[in-house]
Amino acid sequence: MQSIYKALNTENKFAVIGAGPAGLSGARALKECGIDFDGFEMGVDVGGLWNINNPQSTVYESAHLISSKTTTEFKDFPMPEGTPDYPGQAQMREYFIAFAKQYGLYAHYFFNTGVNKIEPQGDKWAVTLSDGNVYLYKGVVIANGTLSEPNIPEFKGHFDGEIMHSAAYKNAEIFAGKRVLVIGAGNSGCDIVVDAVHRAKKVDISVRRGYYFVPKYIFGKPSDTVGGAIKLPRLLKQMVDNKLLKWFTGDPVKFGFPKPDYKIYESHPVINTLILHHIGQGDVKVQSDIDRFEGKKVWFKDGSFEEYDLIMLSTGYKLHYPFIDKKYLNWQHLSPELYLNIFHPEYDNLFVLGMIEAVGIGWEGRYEQAKLMATYIKSLSESKAYARRFKERKKGKNPDMSGGYNYLKLSRMSYYVHKDTYRNIVKKEISQLEK
Repeated sequence: MQSIYKALNTENKFAVIGAGPAGLSGARALKECGIDFDGFEMGVDVGGLWNINNPQSTVYESAHLISSKTTTEFKDFPMPEGTPDYPGQAQMREYFIAFAKQYGLYAHYFFNTGVNKIEPQGDKWAVTLSDGNVYLYKGVVIANGTLSEPNIPEFKGHFDGEIMHSAAYKNAEIFAGKRVLVIGAGNSGCDIVVDAVHRAKKVDISVRRGYYFVPKYIFGKPSDTVGGAIKLPRLLKQMVDNKLLKWFTGDPVKFGFPKPDYKIYESHPVINTLILHHIGQGDVKVQSDIDRFEGKKVWFKDGSFEEYDLIMLSTGYKLHYPFIDKKYLNWQHLSPELYLNIFHPEYDNLFVLGMIEAVGIGWEGRYEQAKLMATYIKSLSESKAYARRFKERKKGKNPDMSGGYNYLKLSRMSYYVHKDTYRNIVKKEISQLEK
């Protein structure tokens, strides 16, 4: 583990930004392809957001995986025997530390070292570190994650109590004796509601749209491991799974949630049914969308109001690559427009890893991204014919990666893909590049 950076032949290396799941995947893939690199992590150790000790970590003490270990883990690095189906943040931290040790990645990383700026300089990239030093690199791999920059909406009026984003939330002690409103019913928001009911005086949740709630277990097995052997056509799968959810969890509308104005899988589902139990027990009340703040009053769009002491914004995150100008990322509308969400149309030495989300994509899906990237770099350096053709193809439009699903037009869905469709494309490209 290195903390003091000394330049050594950087012009023949790639710089990897981040040591979370995507960064570690990139580091492993580069190493396996014999491509030299340095890794930079602003935190104290590997793990990214799953290392609660890192300054940019947005996990909380009670956080657990929302996908099961078998769906989430790296194929060649399974979680230790005895790991629960849905491990918590402390176990995930240890998993990534073990992963980095297994693949010899620590020797390449510099910790407590942020990247302040990257910009092209000739055919290289100038990388400015947090200590002010600037080094030229052969290429850059951006892998700092997608869940670090809070999305904080604007509201009419002023709230006299405390407002915080879930990115800063760590444990339920802050709720003791308070009247709490959680805004947003994504996976973090629902987790926090469940935490809060055990400490708060009152807990409400405000939502704008409807959600699909998926239980963690079906027939005693992790829900994402059930039924995978049978591949149903998209429309039939949506119809069948929606019916199954109503059998297992009931209709969320009966719990006070709006009816979704989209079909299942067109937005990320909520893997939490404990919140429905607490609503059913009267521990939590569902409120409509926010109209305005007035002192400690919160007015809702249905004309009602309640008073609160603390508002928790569980309103998601924005893509955040603060060290590079958007013009160098081919940023279009809500996110960078990159081939397969990885490759820049023009630069052959600038890549983004981890800018992907899908139900069940897991860490293996992210490693496959990294392997494709590293294989392309190696094949292009060897002037392989398929790599040259791929270089031209990445300048054009993406293949359809949606699997036919009509995803919501939201910023967090702008890089969403259909797991099987995406992974099949990536694996096919790897196979062709390796020939």
